[in-house]
Amino acid sequence: MTQSILVAEDEMIVAYDLRDTVEEAGYRVEGPHAGISSAMFAFQKERPDLAILDIQLDDGMVFEFAEKLASEGVPIIFHSGHHTREEIAERFPGARTLEKPCPPADVIEAVNNALEAAA
Repeated sequence: MTQSILVAEDEMIVAYDLRDTVEEAGYRVEGPHAGISSAMFAFQKERPDLAILDIQLDDGMVFEFAEKLASEGVPIIFHSGHHTREEIAERFPGARTLEKPCPPADVIEAVNNALEAAA
């Protein structure tokens, strides 16, 4: 079965670019979701194999949702233009961080590495 990647990103151009990049690499994408509530609802319906999360979504900061994902063993890639790797690593030591803008090849490399590490 194809692995599922949840995408939560509120900048629609970036969100659809992420979705297309991940789908072209052969993954199934849940989203993109512009808000935490929508992403949480999708997560409750089906646990993804990995989540790519912008830190600031339409309805707030994503950290509480990220903690829920992490507690369920879902690998996380933070995709942000506002927070440093150090800030995120302090709070989520196992998460990967990509800074916007991020080339598609780097996104796929991070996804592949995170999924391999979780296997």
